[in-house]
Amino acid sequence: MTQSSAPKNRESLPAGVWGVVATPFQGSTLDVDLDSLAELVEHYESIGATGLTVLGVFGEAAALTAEERSQVLETVVECTSLPLVVGVTALATRPAIEEVRAAQGIAGTRLAAVMVQANSANPQAVITHMDAIHRATGANVVLQDYPLASGVSIPTKALITVVTSCGYVVAVKAEAPPTSVAIAELSAAVGVSIFGGLGGQGLLDELMSGAAGAMTGFSYPEALIACVRAWQEDGYEAAQRELLPYLPLINFEQQAKVALAIRKECLRERGLIKDSGVRAPAAGFPEDLRTSMGTHLREAAAALENTKTPARSF
Repeated sequence: MTQSSAPKNRESLPAGVWGVVATPFQGSTLDVDLDSLAELVEHYESIGATGLTVLGVFGEAAALTAEERSQVLETVVECTSLPLVVGVTALATRPAIEEVRAAQGIAGTRLAAVMVQANSANPQAVITHMDAIHRATGANVVLQDYPLASGVSIPTKALITVVTSCGYVVAVKAEAPPTSVAIAELSAAVGVSIFGGLGGQGLLDELMSGAAGAMTGFSYPEALIACVRAWQEDGYEAAQRELLPYLPLINFEQQAKVALAIRKECLRERGLIKDSGVRAPAAGFPEDLRTSMGTHLREAAAALENTKTPARSF
């Protein structure tokens, strides 16, 4: 396993799998389905997730009103005892502070950190942004590098500068391909947990590069949990055995432009949410993929059925 040479004397988010929670919608109105949300959150806790990430990109937070974001977070807090990372949608400082304060008002001590996107390629601009958030709120931060969502591409060396300068950063979520390269550089240079995302598509390589686990959504999160646990206990071969049966579904779910709709439809097929609707501007589920989705889901269900050792938390 890759060993980091980075200092370990600062607070860091616990290793494992932090499930990124979808926001279910119902019917043609696409109102938030809080009952399905509660069931999904309870499922994550029952299978041994380390924590949950709520109101992230996969949670369609940008398509929710402030009231809906509050309802989602209130429901999650009520339905699980897991620690929470709450996503911040705003890239500008003042509205980001308002989002963090709202999350703190609901989650209280359950809030492990807020997830703030890198909003500039200039590390000093990111430091200024996050320092202002931390001064105003005192919140710990997960720094997210996800150019597909933020529109910002920041060099890995700049990320290292930001994390080194900001002692309240407790993790980095690295989602700028090639993720394994960035994770290797980050894990060697900073003393906090580095997590992969992108549906677990690069998880094995990310773990070999020094990742602490995954912070992502996938319709079979059991597989991600089993993989990371196996890696920590027995190394690559064990982790590969756990993840291999699910790789076709992981790749299927991560198709560009329709990944969100595919994953929500897979969650619906599993019975974890009642409806799979997405809000604009996300694209809906392509019916031409129905047959192949069924094949991948059957394979994943069979793999889960053959798993004899239940997942446990880290």
